[in-house]
Order: sequence, then C-alpha cells, then structure tokens
Amino acid sequence: MRLDRTDFALIRLLRNNARTPNNALAEQVGIAASTALQRVRHLQASGAILGYHAEVAPAAVGIGLQAMVAARLTRHSRALVESFHDHLLSLPEVLSLYHLAGADDFLAHVGVRDSDHLRDFALSAFTDRPEVAHIETRLIFEFRRNPELPIYLGDAT
Repeated sequence: MRLDRTDFALIRLLRNNARTPNNALAEQVGIAASTALQRVRHLQASGAILGYHAEVAPAAVGIGLQAMVAARLTRHSRALVESFHDHLLSLPEVLSLYHLAGADDFLAHVGVRDSDHLRDFALSAFTDRPEVAHIETRLIFEFRRNPELPIYLGDAT
C-alpha cells in the first residue's frame, strides 16, 4: 500500500478526531469532498486505517485506578505465550496488552475500581497462573493519548 501526502494528512486528521465530517476533512486537506471520501474508503479497505474507537472517561465506567502490570513468564514456548496472551485479553480489566522483548514478557494496562480490586485482580490474573514467574505493578496517575502519529514513509511533510 503506497500512501501519499494527502493520505497522511487525512490519517492525521482522523487520528485527532475520527468523527471529523468528510466535508471538513476535504476542506482542511484541500481536496474535493468526493476525493476525501474515496481516499478514506481506500485507507480503510487497504488496512491503513484499522478502525475507529471512542475514548471513554475511565470514571464514567467505574474505573478509579489504572496500572501497568509487567509479567515475566517461567518459560517461552509459543503455546505458553499464546495461552497467556489469550488469557489476559479475555479479562475485562485489561485495557491494552503489549508482548515485549527484554526482561519482561508482557505489559498490561489495566483499569480497576480501586486498590482492593487491583490486588485481587493481580492475584487471580497473574500470580495464580503457573506460567508467571514474576509481576511488577506500577500505578498510573494520568493517561493521555497523543493524537499525533509519526510518519516515516516517503515525503509526508
């Protein structure tokens, strides 16, 4: 998939606000509304745009505490890694998951009600699992998503 400056501009605008109306996208990029619509549809069909998501206020759904939980596995077989990966993604407390290289194997961004919930979750989701050798939990005081996206392909400026 080859993207050009117009595609990159559309991606940046949609990443900042995925609900931007097509006519506003067209105006900001300097193209016709029909062209903007065609370009966005192509970006979706080609897989450059994977989806659209709502950013939800954690407190609105009862999340009072967020943390990053790093986990180190006892062994590293494909079956063990995939099983643990699937286990974590099946838990509603896991907001995002990273499979890592380095000292830790997984980093899970979790959202819980309070510190008691975090303790109980860590025990049941991580320490009760035989494949987990070590966990380390860090509380998150603030989380903000950067709407900007670095683009390293071609002349995207």
